[in-house]
Amino acid sequence: MEKGIVIQGARQNNLKNINLTLPRNKLIVFSGLSGSGKSSLAFDTIYAEGQRKYVESLSAYARQFLGQMNKPDIDKIEGLSPAISIDQKSTSHNPRSTVGTVTEIHDYLRMLYAHASRAFCPHCGKPIERQTTDQIVDALIDLGDRTKLMILGPVAVSQKGTHKKLLEELRKEGYVRVRADNVLYSLSDEIVLEKNKKHTIEVVIDRIIIKEGIAKRLTDSVEAALKLGDGMMIAAVVDGNDHIFSSHFACPDCGISLPKPVPRIFSFNNPFGACPACMGLGSSLEADFNRIIPNREISFRLGAIKPFPYNKDTWLYRQLDAFLEGYKLTMDCCYNDLPEKAKVEFQQGGADLLAFSYTNMEGETKEYHRAFEGIIPMTKRRYEEAWTDKMKETLSNFLIEKPCPVCHGARLRPESLAFRVGNKNIAEISDMAVSDLLPFFDNLDLTEKEKIIAEQILHEIHNRLTFLINVGLDYLTLSRTATTLSGGEAQRLKLAGEMGKGQSDTVFIFDEPTIGLHPLDVRTLLKVFQTLIESGATVIVIEHDLDVIRSADYIIDMGPGGGEAGGIIVATGTPEQVAANKNSITGKYLCKYLSE
Repeated sequence: MEKGIVIQGARQNNLKNINLTLPRNKLIVFSGLSGSGKSSLAFDTIYAEGQRKYVESLSAYARQFLGQMNKPDIDKIEGLSPAISIDQKSTSHNPRSTVGTVTEIHDYLRMLYAHASRAFCPHCGKPIERQTTDQIVDALIDLGDRTKLMILGPVAVSQKGTHKKLLEELRKEGYVRVRADNVLYSLSDEIVLEKNKKHTIEVVIDRIIIKEGIAKRLTDSVEAALKLGDGMMIAAVVDGNDHIFSSHFACPDCGISLPKPVPRIFSFNNPFGACPACMGLGSSLEADFNRIIPNREISFRLGAIKPFPYNKDTWLYRQLDAFLEGYKLTMDCCYNDLPEKAKVEFQQGGADLLAFSYTNMEGETKEYHRAFEGIIPMTKRRYEEAWTDKMKETLSNFLIEKPCPVCHGARLRPESLAFRVGNKNIAEISDMAVSDLLPFFDNLDLTEKEKIIAEQILHEIHNRLTFLINVGLDYLTLSRTATTLSGGEAQRLKLAGEMGKGQSDTVFIFDEPTIGLHPLDVRTLLKVFQTLIESGATVIVIEHDLDVIRSADYIIDMGPGGGEAGGIIVATGTPEQVAANKNSITGKYLCKYLSE
């Protein structure tokens, strides 16, 4: 055997001073009983040493963030390339992690939408074109005669820092005033901004009163503001609202301006793109009335409200007593006894002020006039304000996860969803099955200019979608949260992600990838292994499936038993060689399988 990965003196866990040479660019299967040392050799020795050597190859600066990695109990390993572990653990515990982000397809989608999308008004649905200076001037004149305006050019939007250098440059260029965080300042004054907070700075270009003959001056000011603000400007009505204009995208009918399509506005992990209501999660925890009051025929006094047991002196029950009294009812009634109007108010809150007294923890009794909060918003509020983990855990039993009422699960701002490719926004594409996405992208109707821009992006998307199909994940959507994947799905998703990076001369280590797979999917997986090998990779698989073992180029059978009875190489070689070894338990089963 030509020199491959040479292992000498492996003693990690129950390994008995193993010496072994593994061939490169082959499919290698580690077999044996549970506890025989397969994982100790594959993961705790080969993978661990590969990772340690990789970390050691980095700069001292980089290593300080990764920490010191312990050397496995081994004399040495030679010929080891960078190793990648593909196990059945979830790809991420982060609720923001999706199939699209793990495979990096979402990153390419963001670039596609930034460079080859078309904008549509989120209100009327009409195509949006870039606003011209004349259109902006006309819109400002339409605000009405004698309207007082400040024409502003934004130079910093939600950016951290003191911005001293920027402010000094503005002074030198002759500007007189700026608006920082909605406060007007003279540039001749010292402007102190907190370093660690995000600030928005807008330069005052002109102060104008709309009147006859103002068009020329207004045009010059708008052009100057657009130039300074990189295509964005603000017309701030004195004692009124701000009007945002863009030379990029705007709807003249609805007066809506869209941001410049850049990759970050299509990311739900970026504040510029994330839905402000759910912060890009696509869902929110909401109080479930059916859990709060599971039995609507039990009286309030006997504990109908499950999160909050009856206590006449608590804040809730003092309010509730006053609320029921308004309908000439008492705590001895149940939810079903309430009139329809009272049921709505009980759930969501009322508008009428209730008079009641309440004694606080200090023993002070005060009179209050408050509207009934509503049991649903109260439950959610108390969950959010809970000051102990136990209280939060208890109240969480009465909440359920629901799609965000603003973005409806899309995770993005309405402005981000206004851009379309193939008449679909990025969220709609992410909700399509992988099997449907390939023909969708292959049949996109693009202009010649868009084709040139999108060619390489679409090529990368096509490759990664193909990888997902090749590993049997064609039924997934890109929006599927990674935390909801099964162990087998997570493993294959990791594999698809690594294949998308074009890894070569790499050692891939798999932990029983066939668990839960249909025999047809096993054959698909074997084809993927072969693709990796053809690209120059070495594939190591811990496996019990005889189809995979039979397909191996080289087998290492561990044993003879588990625990202390394991840690020894019982047999090595091709499937036929291992099958002929009388000492190998795997060989006995393999022999029968090969003869069928």
